[in-house]
Amino acid sequence: MGGGGGGGHDPFDIFSSFFGGGGSSRGGRRQRRGEDVVHPLKVSLEDLYLGTSKKLSLSRNVLCSKCSGKGSKSGASMKCAGCQGTGMKVSIRHLGPSMIQQMQHPCNECKGTGETINDKDRCPQCKGEKVVQEKKVLEVHVEKGMQNSQKITFPGEADEAPDTVTGDIVFVLQQKEHPKFKRKSEDLFVEHTLSLTEALCGFQFVLTHLDGRQLLIKSNPGEVVKPDSFKAINDEGMPIYQRPFMKGKLYIHFTVEFPETLTPDQVKGLEAVLPAKPSSQLTDMELDECEETTLHDVNMEEENRRKQQQQQQEAYDEDDDMPGGAQRVQCAQQ
Repeated sequence: MGGGGGGGHDPFDIFSSFFGGGGSSRGGRRQRRGEDVVHPLKVSLEDLYLGTSKKLSLSRNVLCSKCSGKGSKSGASMKCAGCQGTGMKVSIRHLGPSMIQQMQHPCNECKGTGETINDKDRCPQCKGEKVVQEKKVLEVHVEKGMQNSQKITFPGEADEAPDTVTGDIVFVLQQKEHPKFKRKSEDLFVEHTLSLTEALCGFQFVLTHLDGRQLLIKSNPGEVVKPDSFKAINDEGMPIYQRPFMKGKLYIHFTVEFPETLTPDQVKGLEAVLPAKPSSQLTDMELDECEETTLHDVNMEEENRRKQQQQQQEAYDEDDDMPGGAQRVQCAQQ
């Protein structure tokens, strides 16, 4: 890295330090940073709620211990004749009259190292490759409250290479879908269906939480639960990352299941206990003059899909009917 005394500065060192890339040397080689190795790590919602540890076995390249990453028995190497020791080659492509494209790529003779090793001098352990494979077990600690896509980094544990700052191994958490709970930040959501009787007269049910605890969920006396309503329980959501004693909320989304039909006796019974129906403001004569209609069941998702397809078809038909000249004018304007 920097050499002897004297007041002069190596122009390459000045250029390198100005533009980054660290660890320059007088041979024209800079110590580059190795690539990070990224692995997805699948975790359950229970893992993120309780925290967990996972041991993972990985293979990586490490500098050969026999030759200290030199690749040769003597530690010597020769400048590559193919790239003159730069590690890079330049190729020129002719794109047309007076037009060329200059492309730089790693030298294939020395694999971008800028040096070659005599066959007889090659290290017997790494065969001149300078690195050997090693198996390593990493223990990944998933902390309570960690999020989907959060990264856990092991600095300097990626592949080693000569004259290279070793990159990191990065695990990216991928949360598996849970059959019961949905997570939004530090809050949990769960769906629950009530019968009409439960919605009107009260309900009680047991919910098994992510840590196995049994939560008793019940309505207040005289409380009526409306369809599509939410109730919340404080401090029963996800632990907050790095503050595990604080938790979000658990939201329960209620769906109310109505009976398909009622018998005449059931209707009379309900009318006796429920608030009275609003009386009609119209006289019998006025009602006789009204036109009767018929209600039928409809699936709005299917209706919207059908209408969208119909509109797309009409748009295509309009394009087909448009004269070719009009299309050409439109294209020219664009």
